[in-house]
Formats: sequence, structure tokens, C-alpha cells
Amino acid sequence: MKFLLNPEADIWQKELARPVQKTKAINKIVKPILRKVQRSGDKALLKFALEYDHVQLDSLFVTDKEIKAAVEAVSQELKTAIQVAKANIERFHAAQATPELIEEVMPGVVCRRKSVPIQKVGLYIPGGTAPLFSTVLMLGVPAKLAGCSEIVLCTPPNREGKIHPAILYTADLIGIRKIMKVGGAQAIGAFTFGTESVPQVDKIFGPGNQYVTAAKQLATKYGVAIDMPAGPSEVLVYADETAIPAFVASDLLSQAEHGVDSQVVLVTPSEKFAKKVLKEINEQVEDLPRKDIAKKALENSQIVVMKDQKQALAMINQYAPEHLIIAVEKEDEVVDAIYNAGSIFIGNFTPESAGDYASGTNHTLPTYGYAKNYSGVSLDSFLKKMTYQKISPEGLKNLGPTVEIMAANELLEAHKNAITIRLKYLKSNKK
Repeated sequence: MKFLLNPEADIWQKELARPVQKTKAINKIVKPILRKVQRSGDKALLKFALEYDHVQLDSLFVTDKEIKAAVEAVSQELKTAIQVAKANIERFHAAQATPELIEEVMPGVVCRRKSVPIQKVGLYIPGGTAPLFSTVLMLGVPAKLAGCSEIVLCTPPNREGKIHPAILYTADLIGIRKIMKVGGAQAIGAFTFGTESVPQVDKIFGPGNQYVTAAKQLATKYGVAIDMPAGPSEVLVYADETAIPAFVASDLLSQAEHGVDSQVVLVTPSEKFAKKVLKEINEQVEDLPRKDIAKKALENSQIVVMKDQKQALAMINQYAPEHLIIAVEKEDEVVDAIYNAGSIFIGNFTPESAGDYASGTNHTLPTYGYAKNYSGVSLDSFLKKMTYQKISPEGLKNLGPTVEIMAANELLEAHKNAITIRLKYLKSNKK
């Protein structure tokens, strides 16, 4: 990890730059994949399964028999853990529901606003080096709570043509029935255009590698919405000497093991504390099964010693981390000063991995600085807010003249006339 000592503001962006994503090169690969899926449907998906997943599939569908076998294969210990996580995630996301708003803004003019579920959603669940069954919970639970009429899950198969049992168990537990053996950018293409097996959806959810992320962004050009630009995972820890170095190191490594393009950052007012954390990192990383991945990610990562808290907080807000851990003496003061972060973890005993799995908050969060303008996935992500209005004859008499004046001054005579013709009608039919 690189050390930075009290860096000036004009170099923050450069020194804390995320690993470069070669967008043009990636799009050159992804665009033809999307075109082939659009043109050839299931035939293209089966071909890509052979090319990228190294498996010859007879069918893209996960069968009931496969789901039953997966349910039996998952240990009771893991089933119990998934059930606890599901209950917490359901409870927190259900609490996010808001009642319908009805407001009479002036006599006879009633406005309403209510939440309506997005009808068809596609959930992308990475397989790859880590089968993210936890993401099935994070996306599937709010989709079910929202009342989406069609939920389709795509995830890549292994070389035997199988899906990890925990992914299938979790999907079955939630009640997701349409599960497809499709991964990568081709899955996003299937969601975008629809194939013989995979339905076209209205909105695509889920994290993925740089190719999946690029495909999602391209999908928006075809009228499909996405949850957010979600790239490689990242964490920033802001800790002082009241924090426990071993805890901080473990949090940094928990994100570093996600992938070689992940980034972790420690910000601290104490160089002495920073060196203690670095010592812990070097010791703990050797015990990790994914230590080679973690070590590579650490090459993209920084330790920033920033003695001035105001400057430190300004830098954190500029960086806008996906995950922000705050382990400092005056935690409330610091928390209140943060306005750019995906999700915040407060105190020595709130590891980021709790939010990744089971505390109840969602782990699908904006990365790469998008926390400045995107929220993480929530119940609202699966809903649209629709507005309604109903105006009585008396209400039109009250409101109509205002609309006539405004329309006339915008030189939109037909708009004005839509009011005037009704007011004349009411006047001529007055009893």
C-alpha cells in the first residue's frame, strides 16, 4: 500500500484514483456480444456458454430437479444463516415502504402520489471466483417486497453446467422461479433484448465485472433502466488511535479479496497507527485463501495520514467511497459531516462484512465515486412513483385562471384553450 502524508487538496483526485477501466477496449468486446444476443437469442447464449464458461449446455433453464438437489446439498448451518440474513433484510426493506400521499392542494384540486412496482426485473448474480448468494438476498428480497410481477435471475454456470447450490437455495427460499444459466455481458444482452428463454426486462440489477458493468451502461441506450453503475468493490476506513489495528486491517482485506481491481483506503491522523495497521495487514493476508487477489488489490490502495480532520473529511467526501467505516473517538461529529458514501459503518464493532451479508442494509452500492449522485439499492429501486390528480368543477374554477395566464405567457394557446373550453362549459351549464 502506498503512504501519503498530509497530501494537498490538488492531488487528492490523482493519488486516490481508482484502477483505470479501459472503457473503449471493453466496449469493443461487449458491443458485439450484445449484437449477437440481439440477433441470435438463445443460440448466441449457448455459444457464449461454451466460449466463456467452457460448458456445453442443453438448456438455459435451471430445472426443479436441480433446485431440489441444491436445497438438499446446502448444509443446515448455512441454511440457518441465510434465513437469519433474509429476515433482517426483509425487515429493514419492508420498513422503507411509504404510504400513498393524498393532498388537496386547494379546494377541489386533489393530488396523489403512490408507489407502483416495476413489472419485469432482471437480477444478475455473479458466479466467477465467488458465488454471491448474498446478492440473491439483496436483490430478490426487495423485488419480492415491491411486488414485481416477473423476476428473472441470471447467473453463470460452472464447467459442469451447474449453479452453486447456495445461489439456488437462496433463490428458492425467496420464491424466484425463473433462473437461467447465463453469465457475463451476454446475460445483460438477454435482459435487454429478450431471447426465446430469457424475457426482456424493464430494469437490470446486480454487480459484475467490468464487462457486465459496460454492458449494463450500454443497455440504457435501448430503453432499459439499470440500478446504478456498479464496478469493482471498494472501502475507505477513517480511523484514529481509538480504533483497533487488527480490526481495521481485517476490514481492508475483506474488500481487497473481492478482486484484483478492488481498492481499499485507510485515512488516519496518526502515522504510528497507520504502521500498526499495515503490520496487521501483512500478517493477516498470508492466512487468506485469496491472498494473491488481495495482494494485487493492495497495489491499487493507499494509506493517507491526514492530521487535520476537516481536510480528511473533505477528501473522503471527494472520494465518495462505496463503503465507509468510521472508527474514531468523535464518531457522531464525523458521521454528520459525511455526505458522499454508499453505506456507512460506525464504530469498532461494525465490520463492513456485516452489511455485506446480514445486518439488513443493502450491499448493492454505487462505486467509482458514483456515491456522489447515486443511492444504493433499496425497496424504492424496484418501484416507480406515479402521481395522479383529480379536479372537480369547483376546483377548475379555482385553478383554471392561473393555468390560462401561465399558458398564454408561454405562447401555448392550445394549453390555455383546454382550460378555457371547460370553464365556458361550466358557465353555460350553470343552474
